[in-house]
Amino acid sequence: MTSPWELALRARLRSLDPALADYFSTIPAGSVGRGSGTFDVVGTPRRWLWPVFAVLGRAAIAFPAWERDVPFEVVNVPGKGSVRATLAFGFRRGERVMRHEIRMTPRGLVDALGTAGRLEAALRADAVDGRLEVRSTGVKLRLGRLRVPIPLAPRIQLVERRDGDRQRVEFSMTAPVLGRLYEYAGTFAYRIEAA
Repeated sequence: MTSPWELALRARLRSLDPALADYFSTIPAGSVGRGSGTFDVVGTPRRWLWPVFAVLGRAAIAFPAWERDVPFEVVNVPGKGSVRATLAFGFRRGERVMRHEIRMTPRGLVDALGTAGRLEAALRADAVDGRLEVRSTGVKLRLGRLRVPIPLAPRIQLVERRDGDRQRVEFSMTAPVLGRLYEYAGTFAYRIEAA
């Protein structure tokens, strides 16, 4: 049950900040990783994109929102070469849950997004000055055994780093010409506990 991040980064995992190296290392069997914190901002102020995010919200991927100071909880569950993550956002209108699974495949690191995992983002991860930087290299739609590339798909970027005694996460989705389409950023505390 080796962490997909360990499989992707190999020796570079140890060049992360020690707390981050622990976060991205293998979660022991019978345990889960649990974190809670606050996002400074979540969503997009571009209301014309909200119908798209309403569809993505039904698939537990992203939500039609633009809010500040959003409490959240994350639960990471280990699998065989994978980590399933559930991220609960405490929006003013009620809780919404995002689901995804990071796994190592023969093609490299892949993030299967949403409840059904129909959208798959190929990822490139690196350790830079103690932080983790992740960028998407392509997005595919999974139709049964087929994986159909989505041309001109938005790019995903994730940065995780230490921020004092907490961990900071910064996620953005961008597209050429349009710029930033969606984002969330904030800090959280994290621990490993019995499942």
